[in-house]
Amino acid sequence: MQPNRPADKYSPLYFLASVGAGGLSVTFFMYLMFWVSHKGQPVPVFEDILAAFSTGTIGMKVAIAVAWAGIATFVFLNLKYLFWNLKAFSAFRKTDAYETLKNSNAETTILAMPLALAMSVNGLFVAGLVFVPGLWSIVEYLFPFAMAAFLAIGILALIYIGDFLGRVLTEGGVFDVTAHNSFAQMLPAFALAMTAVGFSAPAAMSTNTVVVGVALIGSTFFGVASLTYAALALFTAFNSMLHYGTSKETAPTLLIVIPLMTILGIMALRQNHGLHATFEVHGTAGETMIFLARLVAIQVLFGLLGLVMLARHNYWKSFVFGNETSPGSYALVCPGVALSVLLQFFVNTGMVQAGVLDKYSATYWAVTAIAIAFQFAMVALVFRLNKQHFGRASGQAVPAE
Repeated sequence: MQPNRPADKYSPLYFLASVGAGGLSVTFFMYLMFWVSHKGQPVPVFEDILAAFSTGTIGMKVAIAVAWAGIATFVFLNLKYLFWNLKAFSAFRKTDAYETLKNSNAETTILAMPLALAMSVNGLFVAGLVFVPGLWSIVEYLFPFAMAAFLAIGILALIYIGDFLGRVLTEGGVFDVTAHNSFAQMLPAFALAMTAVGFSAPAAMSTNTVVVGVALIGSTFFGVASLTYAALALFTAFNSMLHYGTSKETAPTLLIVIPLMTILGIMALRQNHGLHATFEVHGTAGETMIFLARLVAIQVLFGLLGLVMLARHNYWKSFVFGNETSPGSYALVCPGVALSVLLQFFVNTGMVQAGVLDKYSATYWAVTAIAIAFQFAMVALVFRLNKQHFGRASGQAVPAE
């Protein structure tokens, strides 16, 4: 029998299967980030988590156990689908289909590869904090290597972007404006943003002035590059959508603004922490709350727009719960994950720090429950899509030689 899976017809968009799993590992890390005490460093580490598990309440023990299981599971899936994609992409590059892709609007789907690489580096760092004893004692030595990795990924993304823009802006007439009726062209901005947020981590965690400075400058460059590209892609796409309507199969891309806001928002929070701790630049809790509220407002607005388009196209019935498949369906995972993560920051770093909410109050848990609901909806969606695209549901006989 020969496998006959949708994933066997390869598209670089399958890198989003890795990205979505990596994002879900971060949603479980939010439990530890905001519920486990971690005095002395900006993030909880293995020793903090173990201490909280040993001395905490039943609720704390359950939350930590769920977080451990969730992080381990989804970091594993993140790496599993990253390696599968890298192998499949390597083979794909030798085919005529790749040349066709390189000469179409869909060339930018290749940017899902550096996006996935950056997500995996972020996911591995989370796993290291949670599972590796004593990591914090050597973390300063790791930051330069991490920044070098993100710089390499960022350069790779810029090379692919340069190939695409060099072709469409010099040859003329090769970019199909009628097929630009979605936010698919914002994928390069997503890749640059993921590089930026990874680059910004040492700014929030290092105590070395040079490391913090380099992290601030590097993350600012990739963050500004992401915002610039996103603005151009968004406005030109809206123009095309008004002329030609939205595309059914690429409708999930209308939600891409949601993860973009979360990633760039976390980058800004990390930068602000570095500026505060290292360079004596002080902001207020109220300013942080309003900043996060604005990001959540943008997410809700674009979320409503995307859901309207998905409903009008019957996308869920066709591509998620029906018999049709599209690798672009994995683009549905990132918005739900991103909204869950940003809501956790909005509640804890925003409203709790500003004194608007009391931590662990009934209202606190009511808002947090929304974030957790999005998280577990995306867990279910990931397993559904993985079964749909990678499950060996059918096969065909191989002719005898």
